[in-house]
Amino acid sequence: MRAVALHADVLVASSAIWQTNCTIVRGPVDEEGETFVIDSPVLPDELDALGTLVEQAGFPLPSGLLTTHGDWDHLLGRLAFPGVSLGCAESTAARMQASPGEAQRELRAFDAGLYVERPRPLMLGSIQTLPVPGRCGIGDYELELHPADGHTGDGMAVWIPWARVLVAGDYLSTVEPPELGAGGSVAAYLATLERLRLLVQSAEHIVPGHGPVMDSERALVVLEENVATLT
Repeated sequence: MRAVALHADVLVASSAIWQTNCTIVRGPVDEEGETFVIDSPVLPDELDALGTLVEQAGFPLPSGLLTTHGDWDHLLGRLAFPGVSLGCAESTAARMQASPGEAQRELRAFDAGLYVERPRPLMLGSIQTLPVPGRCGIGDYELELHPADGHTGDGMAVWIPWARVLVAGDYLSTVEPPELGAGGSVAAYLATLERLRLLVQSAEHIVPGHGPVMDSERALVVLEENVATLT
């Protein structure tokens, strides 16, 4: 796992599997702050290392987990921080309620295929449903939550305004072409890209679900390439 600081309050940890990105964000409060973990790395040793990474960065231990959407490889934060609540868009909560156990079954299949052993099974526990579009408080600051369906039928992108970092979910990747998963559609995907456009233009860093972090200029090129692919 590779970790990089994008801002004094934002770290990104990239998994060795599929270059899956996990974003760690601190909302300052009187020099201490509050920490959320958005999405997750994949491998057991990477998940075990997240707590040490947070501590070494001088961030408080996470008080919340967020997932950009309901694909299993973005839901593994509970394996690193089992006592911490998981928040997601209403659309993601509805997806998980409609298909209970789906993420756990897909994780078991992945692990069986690569002979991966984990110390405990994935237990998502209670889910905190967040209104999207909307805001989510973190310390004295707020994250902005934007609808991001199309890749799947659910999802949200997270804008960290004080750091000018966009966590885009499974969009704007240089290593994955546009893909449609459960409930995804071309029309919704294109609509999400247009919603993300203004945020990308304002961002200093864009964190895709998979692949390298980009600056605004590079991400806008990828966005246009994705639009061309889908139209």
